[in-house]
Order: sequence, then structure tokens, then C-alpha cells
Amino acid sequence: MMRSILAAALAAGFTLATVPASAQQFPSRPVTVVVPFAAGGPTDTVARSVAAGMEKALGQSVIVENKPGAGGTLGADNVAKAAPDGYRVLVWHIGMSTSPALYRRLSFDPLKDFEYVGLINDVPMTLLVRPSHPSKNLAELVTWAKANTDKATLANAGLGAASHLCGLMFQQAIGTQLVTVPYKGTAPALADLMGNQVDVLCDQTTNTTPQIKGGRVRALALTAPSRLASLPDVPTAAEAGLKGFELGIWHGMYAPKGTPKPVLDKLVSAMQAALASPEVKNRFAELGSVIYPVAQQTPEALQKHLKAEIDKWGPVIRKAGVYAD
Repeated sequence: MMRSILAAALAAGFTLATVPASAQQFPSRPVTVVVPFAAGGPTDTVARSVAAGMEKALGQSVIVENKPGAGGTLGADNVAKAAPDGYRVLVWHIGMSTSPALYRRLSFDPLKDFEYVGLINDVPMTLLVRPSHPSKNLAELVTWAKANTDKATLANAGLGAASHLCGLMFQQAIGTQLVTVPYKGTAPALADLMGNQVDVLCDQTTNTTPQIKGGRVRALALTAPSRLASLPDVPTAAEAGLKGFELGIWHGMYAPKGTPKPVLDKLVSAMQAALASPEVKNRFAELGSVIYPVAQQTPEALQKHLKAEIDKWGPVIRKAGVYAD
């Protein structure tokens, strides 16, 4: 019995010894959250809210760094190639699952080059038209779009952006191709919509809610199964007559492959603590964003969800024939 106890103690000591001291002491300096888009966009809003909550749990500053470019893949590649020590993580949306189909020469593998922290939130999209648009509801917009395919303009924030994906789904749902107008981000696309320079834009509620409430754009439909308390007057697409047009833009947190499990566990715990905080809950509720249940705020849930989303979006994107080198 004594030999067994001694052997167990030695084994436990060996296990601890194999964990680097830096991992045991994590974090001993600020943690950086990389957002692969410009500041002020919907993903940036999500990341900054979560980062502020994580600071309390980690006892260290959590800095948000914006690294826009190439539809989000530039920032993702930066984190994939970072030191696997937990001090550099990524917050990215559904683009992590669409990038394999959109980019022929992707510099990272979403399923092999990252450790998973967990799912954060799901954000529905709003289908918007310019303030002076003649369509007052979704049925009128579909009729108008079919009659004006040569001049009906559909804005998006660039290849792979949430607005781009939503636009693809909308065109497939109504069986009509519109004139797409890509921008270098959501802000300029939304600005031109408000200025009556383009006709239609589909974007996340985290970005559009203030403009809808302020009357600067007209919302015709929501890509969610039910209405939002923050936008009670905006019908779902199904209510407006377009069944099956549902899309949620989910966000997840990732760390470089090889990040030690003790470090990853602390990141998971800190993210979950942030999402449980009243400040983050209230902020997300104001913007129509739904926080995932705790059971899905885990590495295993994110990995499973990412794989399913890659399988889902691949055929949609290939059918649309869009890609980038």
C-alpha cells in the first residue's frame, strides 16, 4: 500500500513538473484579443465587451487589437502563428467556417491550427433598405428586386463578411441575382445605405439596431426564428413571407494550436465569467445578441459547431461561385 501511495505521489509530481512554470503562472502580463476586422464593427463590439469581462476574471488587462484584412483571414493567420502561450487569442465570427470555401489558398486550417476556447454569442441579421426605398415590407422588396435586377444594388462589407453571406442566402432564397456592391467594411456600406446610395444591406443587429431605432434605415425582416425584444416591430423573415431565411452570425474564441491545457482552462473560465456578468448580458441584450448557454461555451462545443458549419456553408458558397485567391 505504501508503495502504491508513493508511486501515485511521484506520478502526480511528474505531471506537475511537465507543465511549464509559465503555464502555471498564467497570466502574468496582459492578454491580447485579436479582432480580424476594423474597430467599430459588430465583431469588435462583441470582442471588447467580452475582453472587459475577462479582465476581472484573469486579474490582468485584456487588450483588443484590430488586424483587418482579407476578409478576416489576416488576423486569424496572425493568431494561428502566434506563440501558444495564451497571451494572444482570436475572436472571429462565422467567417472561420466559410473561409475554407471562400479562399483557395488559405494559410491556416480552422480545424487543425487552433485550440478552441468556446462559443460566445449568436447574432441575427436584419434586412435593411435605404430610407427612400419604395418597398415598405419584404414582399414588396422581393417584387421590386425581381423587376429591377439590372439596377437593384445589394451592399456588403466584403468577401466573407457576415453581410456578404446573408446577401448570398437572400438572393438564393428569392431566386434573383442583384447587383452586389462590396465595401471595405460595414461602416462605409451602412453609411451609403443611410445616404440612399445603395438599395439593400443585410447586417448584424449589433451594428444596425441604433440606426433602425433612429429611423436612419428601414428594417424589413429579421433572420431569426422569433422577434427580438430590442426590435419588437421588426418581423421575422418567416412572418414577412420568406420561410427558411434564417441566419445567425455566431462568434467563437480561439487560441494557437499547442496552448497548454492549464492555460486554455483559465481562458475558458474567464470567457464564461465574462458572459455571465450583468454588464455583458445587458449589453448583448440591447443589441439583440443571444449568449450561448454555458454548456456550449466550451472547447468541445465550439469544435463540433465549427465542423458542422464548415460542412453547411461549403455547398452554399460553391453554388454561388464566389471565391478569392
